[in-house]
Amino acid sequence: MIQNIIELLKNIVENSNYMVSLLTGIFIIVLESIIPVLPLALFIAINILVFGNVVGFCLSWVATILGCSLSFAVFRMLKNKIEPKLTKRPIIQKCMDKVGHMKFSNLVIILSIPFTPAFSINIGAGLSNMKYTKYLFALLISKIFLVYFWGYIGTTFVDSITDIGVLFKLGSMIIVAFVLSKLVMYKFDLD
Repeated sequence: MIQNIIELLKNIVENSNYMVSLLTGIFIIVLESIIPVLPLALFIAINILVFGNVVGFCLSWVATILGCSLSFAVFRMLKNKIEPKLTKRPIIQKCMDKVGHMKFSNLVIILSIPFTPAFSINIGAGLSNMKYTKYLFALLISKIFLVYFWGYIGTTFVDSITDIGVLFKLGSMIIVAFVLSKLVMYKFDLD
């Protein structure tokens, strides 16, 4: 069934305006950033299968960053309206403070782990006092690894997760994200 859907999408891409197809690929991932119940892994895998490894990867990476940034911006704009209601709940205020004061490298690691609810991090970062530049650099680094992970095993996740090689690659990617986050943190003074 999935193969039929992918073939249908490939036919649509081949028979329609390429720009419309690219915008559709971006739209579905941006939509997932706003509506977190949608399957990001499936959308990334479809983009990579339909557009190829390089274009599908880049498309998914840019779309994920756009979606997360949009979510961040919306909650940053609503901060003054929402914050008075949230300060009445100490646990929510405590969570917002933790996200707002999170070290850059920790933020990168959390955002690069495939099973982290990025939507909640987007909200927490938007409602906190975190600088957008810190958040953006964390997204730019972490989403590379997240998109690679879902693109690599998105369609065969159950088979791949039992493979020690895949687990090793995931662990290696997280370590590289951590090292890269430390370098960027020092270079741009983000903490």
